[in-house]
Amino acid sequence: MTGRVNLMAPEVRANPYPVYEELRRTAPVCQVEPGGLWAITRFEDVAAAFKNPQVFSSAGVRTTTAPPWLGHNPFSESMIVMDPPHHMRLRTLVSRAWTPAAVNRLEPRIRSFARILAERLSPEREVDFVDAFAMPLPASVIGELFALDPTMTARYKRWSVDLSSVSGTTEKDTHRHESIKATVREMEDYLSNVVAERRRHPQDDMVSDLVKTRVDGEALSDAEVMSFLFLLVVAGLETTVQLVSHSVRMLMEQPHLMARLRENPSQVGRFVEEVLRYEPSVHGLVRVTTKETQVAGVVIPEGARVALMVGSACRDGERFKDPDTFNMDREGVNNMPFGHGIHFCLGAPLARLEARVGLEVLLSRFTRFTSTGPVKWNTSLTVRGPLSLPLIPHA
Repeated sequence: MTGRVNLMAPEVRANPYPVYEELRRTAPVCQVEPGGLWAITRFEDVAAAFKNPQVFSSAGVRTTTAPPWLGHNPFSESMIVMDPPHHMRLRTLVSRAWTPAAVNRLEPRIRSFARILAERLSPEREVDFVDAFAMPLPASVIGELFALDPTMTARYKRWSVDLSSVSGTTEKDTHRHESIKATVREMEDYLSNVVAERRRHPQDDMVSDLVKTRVDGEALSDAEVMSFLFLLVVAGLETTVQLVSHSVRMLMEQPHLMARLRENPSQVGRFVEEVLRYEPSVHGLVRVTTKETQVAGVVIPEGARVALMVGSACRDGERFKDPDTFNMDREGVNNMPFGHGIHFCLGAPLARLEARVGLEVLLSRFTRFTSTGPVKWNTSLTVRGPLSLPLIPHA
């Protein structure tokens, strides 16, 4: 492989896995575009970097989410960009509201949302699956969690697409700058009003839980609550949209899997786990080195921006047998798609629940899906998935 790989090149976005394989084989630690990032591509090295925040600082996320052209972005002040001890303080406070019991209570509502959306999919008629199902399902769940105005769910796609595309937007993409800035202002105006209202009049929702949570007498500030809400729009919405979309893509490309799951719906959870490995929503998370360090025999300088390539790690043949084969009968647990170490995603149980329930509903209504056009991929260094997925559902 000659020259630097451009991770944002259209052909790489469409299918990055051959490029990842080549990098793992010939240059497991090397510089790539955009911006001369140092990419780490092997599972073992990615996992080790995740578990070493003293050297691979999470502040690197801020370099991709708050570039100079954007400036202020509450997402860039969330716990995902923090190292210990500040990260643990915020995580502890947020965890008090984000309990397994609170997530599990949502299953009946998630199933209700999924049924309503599935009923709107007309058999034998073309539809954009992202717009019709994959996006409104988690958007409805977020609205339920925070007791937001239901009419706002239509805006969530633009919010999540704009925020997640910051990492793939360059200084030269001036046509995108104003749109993204406007989205940040709109989100902040709306969500700040929600936080203020919950402080005055608490409800039975997660925003109210966040503002009243205390640990050793300490509460979250308005800015900290705001940063978590911004984080959830990207991490809780965009990644789940892609998980559901990738799942249906796999059913479309391998119809025998759909027949198998329709016959035995109890295996949907195993299917989702293999989708997470085979087509993870998150492909790269950026860190910044706090000192010169060496990985796989390559010296990375202090202050370097490093991309931990989750999408590559999940296809590493040293970790997974026949990594390019979709095999829902794999044994073992693979949590890499949700991060690793202290930044393991708090929302992982909810994402898994939404995907499982959504697929169970779809499988009960349709026998197969057929593609009607090419997938349009998003432009984000962090999240990879379809912006549109045209298909026909068959009853």
